[in-house]
Amino acid sequence: MGFLLDKCTLRLYNESLISYCEPFDCGNVDLNEFFQKDAINYQSELLGKTYCFTLDENPKKIVCAFTISNDSIKTTFLPNSRKQKVIKEIPREKHMKSYPAVLIGRLGINADYRKIKGESERTGKQLMDFIKSWFIDGANKTGCRFIVVDSYNKSKPIKYYSDNGFQMLFSTELQEKEFTNMDSEKTLQTRLMYFDLIVLK
Repeated sequence: MGFLLDKCTLRLYNESLISYCEPFDCGNVDLNEFFQKDAINYQSELLGKTYCFTLDENPKKIVCAFTISNDSIKTTFLPNSRKQKVIKEIPREKHMKSYPAVLIGRLGINADYRKIKGESERTGKQLMDFIKSWFIDGANKTGCRFIVVDSYNKSKPIKYYSDNGFQMLFSTELQEKEFTNMDSEKTLQTRLMYFDLIVLK
């Protein structure tokens, strides 16, 4: 199955886990700060739920963590060309104004566990495959057509999501700025990306 499912355990990221485990370090200051200081507040306000995988041989070691929450893709606000791209696999009679999605709000991989010796797939790929499988599982209690993410607008995170099958929701940065009513001269800090779960069914 792979390192993540064979040698790690999925856990709810809560106060008792944080106090028991070593500080989580994914090599990104903003993400580290979120997981150390903000994740529990998001959870208590019902804004997002955070999970992590800990190492079985050393349960104090957090291998990766991610925060998810409910979201949607509202196609009425998309330019027509993008709308057609997003809903092209959805039967015409099922067309709606809004499609259920799950948002990956934060995702980080421990810098020491990104590539495991002897593993063909990196830990980040294994984690994304796990998240995708979670939302097409028959035990999932709600409909979820898409996974969406606000990726940092940098080559490395965008490549990570692209390599995992995500596409840009908007074809250009200018189009995305117009959608978010952002000044065209400002720099986009994040890019909206999506993955259609139907390809896994």
